[in-house]
Amino acid sequence: MKRQLILSGLLILGFSVTGMAQDSLKLSLREAEQLFIKGNYELIAQNYQTEEAKAEIITAKLFDNPELSYENLFYNHETKKFFQTSMAYGQYNAQISQLIKLAGKRNKNIQLANTGVKLAEYAYFDLMRTLRYNLRSDFYKAYYAQQSAAIYQQQIISLEQLLQASEQQLKLGNIALKDIIRIKSLVYNLKAEHTGLLNDIEDMETSLKLMTNIKPDVALQLSVPAEDEQNFSFEKQPYLQLLESAKANRADLQLAKTTVSNAENNLRVQKANAIPDVELSLSYDLKGNYPEKYTGLGIKIPLPLFNRNQGEIKKAKIAIAAGNIGIQQKENALENEVYNSYKSAIRTEGLYQSLDHNFSTDFTKLIHEVTKNYRSRNISLIEFLDFYDSYKENTLQLNRLKYERMNAKEEINYVTGSNIFK
Repeated sequence: MKRQLILSGLLILGFSVTGMAQDSLKLSLREAEQLFIKGNYELIAQNYQTEEAKAEIITAKLFDNPELSYENLFYNHETKKFFQTSMAYGQYNAQISQLIKLAGKRNKNIQLANTGVKLAEYAYFDLMRTLRYNLRSDFYKAYYAQQSAAIYQQQIISLEQLLQASEQQLKLGNIALKDIIRIKSLVYNLKAEHTGLLNDIEDMETSLKLMTNIKPDVALQLSVPAEDEQNFSFEKQPYLQLLESAKANRADLQLAKTTVSNAENNLRVQKANAIPDVELSLSYDLKGNYPEKYTGLGIKIPLPLFNRNQGEIKKAKIAIAAGNIGIQQKENALENEVYNSYKSAIRTEGLYQSLDHNFSTDFTKLIHEVTKNYRSRNISLIEFLDFYDSYKENTLQLNRLKYERMNAKEEINYVTGSNIFK
């Protein structure tokens, strides 16, 4: 009885572990993007940078606090008493002062903080542009790799069935041992290639899981609707239109332009800092001044004889010059990226459209006929293996081309900074 209970418990545990290991998630690209926007840690961290920049605006808007000072007689050696404040035996003085910033320093610092927020926002959008491209590219790459893995699996199952039948024929003396060895060799090679492809898919899925915050033990079943592969055309998007879209929407270009604006605002701040600020004060002294119960109004201002903030002003001017060069460099790189991506997309699309889209289906039917003819001894083993190898290479090449075509549209989205192709 005890033994039966133990066995039953092990079986239940085995089923539960199997169920855990087989947890899978059907995932479309749209669903992956929703998870990416919601849970990507890099985006969340960059968003905190934006919030920090917004906090700088609050700081820039604040006025300086007034300062209060007070001094009291500590010990009167004549009366032998501490901290006396009376008119007869004590003494104290107090002062309150307020710094008044001139040359519009406060407003200029607010403008500088505002451009700091824009810098953080454009950095966020540029990070999202890059990560979204990586997400979509990895998604399509993993999806078509899964399709290729399915072909490997079908071939391996088919050849293993053929191998079993051939081994039975070997026992009957109807087939040579060398043919069995060649079939086994093909099966082993397919299994090795299949294992390598599965390892690559695992790496791709790991990247997707990291970007979408999906648990690592979840198996992904990626899906791409057939209309997503067909409902777009590169020829309908003129190059000049793509270039204009890139200049208007690329976050990294806007970031470079905002960097110059930030440097210009910083130059205004540094020039304003060269102008001294005024400190006004109101003081009261019990007996330390003439007359007693002295009340005074004071003003303090530094004389800009030596330090006129020359170094910071020069640094700000250099930053502006460097920023303008950065804009020119970014625009040049942008034009080359758009042109290269557009030409590559047109070339890939031309190759894809030149193919007979029924070729894959026809070839699949043909390979079944070839297998049937080999079993009937109508063709030789060498011819059969050549057909099988051609079928595998054709399918893998077609999946690679489909990925390159889908990735080409994502690359155009990336280089233009817009969602031209959904």
